[in-house]
Amino acid sequence: MTAYHKLFKEANEEQLKYVTRRHFLLDCVTGLGAAAMGSFLIGCVNKPTTAQNIAMITDPMAPKAPHFPGRAKSVIYLHMAGAPSQLELFDYKPVLHKLHNQLCPPSLLEGKTFAFIRGVPKMLGPQAEFKQRGESGAWISDHLPHLATMADEISFLKGVQTDQFNHGPAQLLMQTGSARLGRPSIGSWATYGLGSENSNLPGFVVLTSGGKTPDAGKSVWGSGFLPSVYQGVQCRTQGDPVLFLSDPDGMNRDLRKASIQAINDINKQEYDSFGDPETIARISQYELAFKMQISVPEVMDISKEPEYIHELYGTKPGKESFANNCLLARKLVESGVRFVQLYDWGWDTHGTGEGDAIDYGFRNKCREIDRPVAALLIDLKQRGLLDETLVVWGGEFGRTPMQENRDGKDMPFMGRDHHVDAFTMWMAGAGIKKGYTYGETDEIGYSAIKGKVSVNDIHATILQQLGFDHEKLTYQFQGRPFRLTDTSGKVITSILS
Repeated sequence: MTAYHKLFKEANEEQLKYVTRRHFLLDCVTGLGAAAMGSFLIGCVNKPTTAQNIAMITDPMAPKAPHFPGRAKSVIYLHMAGAPSQLELFDYKPVLHKLHNQLCPPSLLEGKTFAFIRGVPKMLGPQAEFKQRGESGAWISDHLPHLATMADEISFLKGVQTDQFNHGPAQLLMQTGSARLGRPSIGSWATYGLGSENSNLPGFVVLTSGGKTPDAGKSVWGSGFLPSVYQGVQCRTQGDPVLFLSDPDGMNRDLRKASIQAINDINKQEYDSFGDPETIARISQYELAFKMQISVPEVMDISKEPEYIHELYGTKPGKESFANNCLLARKLVESGVRFVQLYDWGWDTHGTGEGDAIDYGFRNKCREIDRPVAALLIDLKQRGLLDETLVVWGGEFGRTPMQENRDGKDMPFMGRDHHVDAFTMWMAGAGIKKGYTYGETDEIGYSAIKGKVSVNDIHATILQQLGFDHEKLTYQFQGRPFRLTDTSGKVITSILS
């Protein structure tokens, strides 16, 4: 025995003198705790199987099979940021005319919280004329004459409710299923579940108009805890379609391709070592960005559309407008994009000035969207795309039947406050009943009394049409499975054909 081994043996024997039964049990307990913690941490890492690794690295946005055959291949979601007044568009209330300028009954105010109304406001009659439209007889105001011609293609949801009366949280709830930051958006869930049919374009595209982004910011099209490859890509109709997509001076396409390949080789090595899903997302995004340098400018160019299409939509190439975005939405779903989200800002009609007055600014906003929305439905239908494209329209909440009286004082112009108890949304295409109205509000449009629909119900129905059981489309995060509809949500089967 060498001197080294002798010393090592003596050290071990000396240490064993101090190992009692108590030490042994303590070591066992801490060892088991460490093992359990290790198992827990491994469970928190969403590293897929080897076969999945290969598929995700090569193409994480490849088309995937849903739970069952869905009626919709794509979704176009038209969000009117700021919340349009249902009482001037779809929810006709003649009784409210009779109550115009009368003081609000106390029963409508007791126990209620409003964003700005204080004291006792006055009732505000509808500031629009209504007619029954089409064979379905749906009530649609004169503010939307073009959309009125498409009434028999639409299912109206008159009893939608939410629990958030401020724009930011309400928009987050409507688009992510939670009023808190950090959850994936609807489009992210759709692309996570289905992938994309076009590997040269993003699976989830966002188009904005109205001069501003939604109050909740870009979180409404974020991927939350899902890999960032599933977040929305914001495109523009003016200037570069996607910011920072063009190559800098001195960088040709061959050099760009070589640099991306080198970067992705390093990223693949990193993923093999650490298994971080974000590394896969990074690889995919570099490759997609390279492809988008060619594909995006082509699909975002509306100048080559025939003149009758421009006349139909009211589009002007090179301008930033909701009309241009509607035409682009058709082009994008036609090209295989899975989810197209349009945000149009400027619908917050409080009556603080002409621009947000129900009888002025609101009418202008209606003129901006009326023709393009109708054109979108017409165009999708004439191309055979409406049967496989789900179109959703709505805001984040409704407006009160009372006139806003900020700080208890009458406003300089007519306006309505935020309202959570009743508002209208609509859906069309992809297996949705045509010319149908679901739900009903009371005689002044204050509360939903039939066919009440929650935000989670809206989400469950969208996922249903895409081919998903909303309770089973989940993602493991922080030790539990998350889903878009969280712990609630029911499919609105009454509007399905």
